[in-house]
Amino acid sequence: MAWWQYVAVVLIIAAVVAIVVVAYLIGREAGETAAAGNNDDPDGRSLFGDDVPVRTLERGLVDAMPDSMIMCEASGHVRYASPGARVFGLVGRDRLILDEIGEILRLVVGDGQTREREIQLPVDPRSRRERADAMTGRGVQAGKPVPSDTLYLRVRIGEVADGLYAVFLADMSEQRRFEAMRRDFVTNVSHELKTPAGAISLLAETISDAADDPDAVRYFSGRVAKESGRLTELVHRLIDLQKAQSMDGMVASEPVSTMGVVRAAIGENQVQADAKHIDIRLTFAGKPVPLAAGEGGAAPEGPDVTVMADAESLKTAVKNLVENAIHYSPEHTVVGVGVAQRDGKVTIRVVDQGIGIPQASLGRVFERFYRVDPARSRATGGSGLGLAITKHCVQECGGTISVWSREGEGSTFTIELPARESGAESGTASGAESGTETNPA
Repeated sequence: MAWWQYVAVVLIIAAVVAIVVVAYLIGREAGETAAAGNNDDPDGRSLFGDDVPVRTLERGLVDAMPDSMIMCEASGHVRYASPGARVFGLVGRDRLILDEIGEILRLVVGDGQTREREIQLPVDPRSRRERADAMTGRGVQAGKPVPSDTLYLRVRIGEVADGLYAVFLADMSEQRRFEAMRRDFVTNVSHELKTPAGAISLLAETISDAADDPDAVRYFSGRVAKESGRLTELVHRLIDLQKAQSMDGMVASEPVSTMGVVRAAIGENQVQADAKHIDIRLTFAGKPVPLAAGEGGAAPEGPDVTVMADAESLKTAVKNLVENAIHYSPEHTVVGVGVAQRDGKVTIRVVDQGIGIPQASLGRVFERFYRVDPARSRATGGSGLGLAITKHCVQECGGTISVWSREGEGSTFTIELPARESGAESGTASGAESGTETNPA
């Protein structure tokens, strides 16, 4: 090759490089101009900012959303499912496996319209068995949601790109449970107020008609007094419940003698216990302690533990538990009340040998007006509000309450409170449990 041919090749290469450089500079300037224009237009800017790894950020955003999300194709093939969505068991082998969601997706694919629907799903029987196993031991704690056998899901599906669809999932189970509780509360309040009021009205008419019969007047007057007492008790319970709910976080905590509160609560139920020949036994750290006051009305000497709580609220809670234990226990049985301290926690347990609570009802016994057996509750004078009031009173004191029960064996209600952080307690009994318990808790 001649020298001039080498020179020609070099010149050609240099020209190509120059053209490339010029094109790059022109393109860069045009890009900067377009970017500046987009920054002026909010719709043209990225939601994630400049120079941000969008894939990482968008997954973090999806995972942080209150609703779970599934990204899928029109065929139902799943490209991405957030961790919350996989918990519902709607994705299998990277496909949507629920027919109800598939039906909604087909409608959205057909007309491009975003759709929202609430569906109900039965809970996996294996999950039900796992929950049943978990409800043994310490039982069910008040305030903790107990999943039902039905899952309520709000499903919203919309197209986000060509052939790509977003499926948003929201668990509505707890909200539906709350709505059912509210409806039941209104219905029960109406019924409970209407029943004694109607009975009093009818009995008053009967007394007027039987004015010439003294025996009949005395009998029906007694019935009026009974229904009036029932109505008064219900109103008082409703007032107590309203006070307990309205005072959340407003009660004044102070050092409270646990044994003093427990003895006072037992004393207010002693008449009812004596009427049924029920023996109430009090223990501290598994050892029996006296119920009655000492000489001159002084509190009995013995072990005690101090908690920071509202004394009246705590007494109301223990009183209600002892009252329930007496009402639902057969005659000539024992109701045990045990106080203990362990690991910085003070426990108050009320144990009875009564009829027990069915497993299916354990998660609802702290609901307002809920009764396991309405007929039996009315016969014993129950209003269905005692345990709801107890729950609120315990929570006001910064504690928790749980229940263990088995039909035919009795029930154990456990109040747990933080012990006072000081050396003022006269008895610690570390690691001890109430010796009166016949049931595990």
